[in-house]
Amino acid sequence: MSQEDALEKSVYQIKVQGRLDERWSGCFSGLALTCQSDATILTGPVADQSALRGILSKLWDLNLVLISVIRLSA
Repeated sequence: MSQEDALEKSVYQIKVQGRLDERWSGCFSGLALTCQSDATILTGPVADQSALRGILSKLWDLNLVLISVIRLSA
């Protein structure tokens, strides 16, 4: 199994500083958004490394501070 196959359809939890409104969910490939007092957590399946890179790029473009990226399961 290649590394790319192993990462396909993995579930990720991405935490950023600040609060994103639920309306942003559609911009992040349908990831679920959970707001905390000072952070937002995006959770859900990510198709592959390219899709993950796209999500991280959107967060960068929004000038959000990345706190963590955790791969929960494959």
